Amino acid sequence: MIRVAISGAAGRMGRSLIQAACQYEGITLGAASEYPDSHLIGSDAGEVARVGALQIPLVDDLGKNKETFDLLIDFTRPEVSMANLVLCRDQGKAMVIGTTGFTKEQRQEITRAAIEIPIVLAPNMSVGVNLCLKLLEMAASVLKDDVDIEIIEAHHRHKVDSPSGTALRMGEVVAETLGRNLDQCAIYGRQGLRSERPRESIGFSSLRAGDIVGEHTVIFAAEGERIEISHKASSRMTFALGAMRASQWVSDKPPGLYDMQDVLGLLKKVN
Repeated sequence: MIRVAISGAAGRMGRSLIQAACQYEGITLGAASEYPDSHLIGSDAGEVARVGALQIPLVDDLGKNKETFDLLIDFTRPEVSMANLVLCRDQGKAMVIGTTGFTKEQRQEITRAAIEIPIVLAPNMSVGVNLCLKLLEMAASVLKDDVDIEIIEAHHRHKVDSPSGTALRMGEVVAETLGRNLDQCAIYGRQGLRSERPRESIGFSSLRAGDIVGEHTVIFAAEGERIEISHKASSRMTFALGAMRASQWVSDKPPGLYDMQDVLGLLKKVN
């Protein structure tokens, strides 16, 4: 049985992760944390997630419960994830990270930590989204430079990073397949632009409204036709169950930096 710790356990995603841990075979909740000033510190994690009492109190520092878990799942914010990374590296514990919005320096630190511990880092743990990434690779390899590419994403009003990590990963997959550098060809909004759209650009548009869980569409538009590859999530449980699948997969892996393509066995290149 794999004992997981969940950071940010009282948040929307944290509660879904607790629910998923309680129903996923081979996984049990070992610890749960919230930010230090939360009024829920000391509350039962199961009651917070509405799955019934689990006798696991929310703590403000997972280091206090380091003996009660084998792997840490983190879908919080970069600064919290980086602090948890130090804890897991020092204790030799695996991590599953779904946090987005890391800086280049923070990603480099995660890569260095993966020399010592196994880490699954993915902006989206959904099986469907990761299948879409493979479909995007296939589409870009066939359509090549004969289409205009636009990425549209929508999330709830509380999401703080934009574009979403998933949208950026979709752009990276398309750009890498086409031999482009996303840092050089990405366009984030077109206000003030007064020139024709360059064919090699990849455009991003972001919506933030209401309680949208997560929607992503990549458009490949040519003269006379267009192809759209879309994924729409209606529940955070799709991400939470993907995180449990990643946790089970990485639990016996050697140190290294993995993603959901590794977890799902989707890494074989398209011919």
